[in-house]
Amino acid sequence: MKIIQANQSHVQLLAPLFDNYRVFYKQISDLSAATSFLEERLSKSESIVFIAFIDEEPAGFVQLYPTFSSVSMKASYILNDLYVDGQHRKKGIGAALLTIAQEFCAKKGYKGLALETAIDNPAQKLYEKLGWEKDSHAFHYFWPTNS
Repeated sequence: MKIIQANQSHVQLLAPLFDNYRVFYKQISDLSAATSFLEERLSKSESIVFIAFIDEEPAGFVQLYPTFSSVSMKASYILNDLYVDGQHRKKGIGAALLTIAQEFCAKKGYKGLALETAIDNPAQKLYEKLGWEKDSHAFHYFWPTNS
């Protein structure tokens, strides 16, 4: 397995994985929009993406978005997307991507990583194994614009 930080030249390799990730979350496949979305995020330095390869084939990715805490006055990342292609699951790719995200965050001197997951997501065991702590003292709310 090889993991690299993606840049704009990797969008064509990353876009099919990103599209499959969205389909996994019950969105309609749209490779063109997925490609445009990734191109914009990477060209504007709005996200950090790491891609895992197995035998030169893209097998998974993790995408981080920067954010800030006013209270601690520190930067952190939101681990927004983690996906491993179905044919490459159970090979340690998810753990490797999570670990590289943690190392990247620590190297930058950031406060940490945050993620949100479904209550029934079996990956919770992996998160906890890798040192993630479940937030039990706060609720998360979201206000939709309905657009």
